Amino acid sequence: MTDLVEPSTLFDRVPCLAGTPRTITPLPGGLTNRNYKVRTPDGCFVARVWTDGDLLAINRDHEHHNSVAAAEAGVGAPVLAYQPAEQVLVLGYLDGRTLGNADVADPAMLPRIAQACRQLHAGPRFAGDFDMFQVQRRYLAVATEHGFEIPDGYAALAPQMRAAQQALAVRAEGTVPCNNDLLAANFIDDGERIWLIDYEYSGNNDPCFELGNIAAECQLPPDGLAELIRHYYGRPLRNKIARAQLLGLAGKYGWTLWGAIQQASSPIQFDFWAWGMERFESAAAGLTSPRFARLLDDVVRDD
Repeated sequence: MTDLVEPSTLFDRVPCLAGTPRTITPLPGGLTNRNYKVRTPDGCFVARVWTDGDLLAINRDHEHHNSVAAAEAGVGAPVLAYQPAEQVLVLGYLDGRTLGNADVADPAMLPRIAQACRQLHAGPRFAGDFDMFQVQRRYLAVATEHGFEIPDGYAALAPQMRAAQQALAVRAEGTVPCNNDLLAANFIDDGERIWLIDYEYSGNNDPCFELGNIAAECQLPPDGLAELIRHYYGRPLRNKIARAQLLGLAGKYGWTLWGAIQQASSPIQFDFWAWGMERFESAAAGLTSPRFARLLDDVVRDD
């Protein structure tokens, strides 16, 4: 695997990273990649070195294409090199502050995040689609086929997922290019704009999945999601809030299996099971709450 190759040796084979003198600094985060900050006389770069992603349905050609499209939209880092044989994607380094959950929840930050999402969603069409209901079924098939452990009670929530998918289909309004993985660490604030990074799971999707997944991954309170919806659409919309909440629950349910697959297959040292169980427990609480029936009703109604 490429992640076992010494980074300096690997980067000697990537022209834009091969300059000397060169400094290589590992970057934190990344649960399917090794990320490095590389400084050479030619500039400062981020090298994303990936491991196999077949079980997770990661398409690296799509990631490259969509990273270029996000840069064209003005919210993604410039793409400088793509060498799939070496399993390396090279991006321009963004000099800014990586956000945390508390930053995302800041009322002053929400309109800036909404603007960045609108800009991405209005940009060039992405390669490939991302539908969490389809992704979840694929992950379930992978976990079942390989005998990977699945949380107890997972299958019992399938009827709620089917009900959510049916309700969401009533007022579907098409798809837009989405990142689909905007946890707090994938926002970079340079003081002037919010950048959106990491396009492994990108694809054309319902914009409310983007917003609901942000709320779920960044643990926004309900009023925080409502404010994010208001800033994105320009006014409060009850059916869009319900839509984002349902898609956020679908995200947690699907990402649970991502954690189960990673726990069983990833060479990266990380407690993927605990990561997945956190999402499963939150999804189960939402899908079995009395509030769930109200969401199904709100999402099909005119605002």
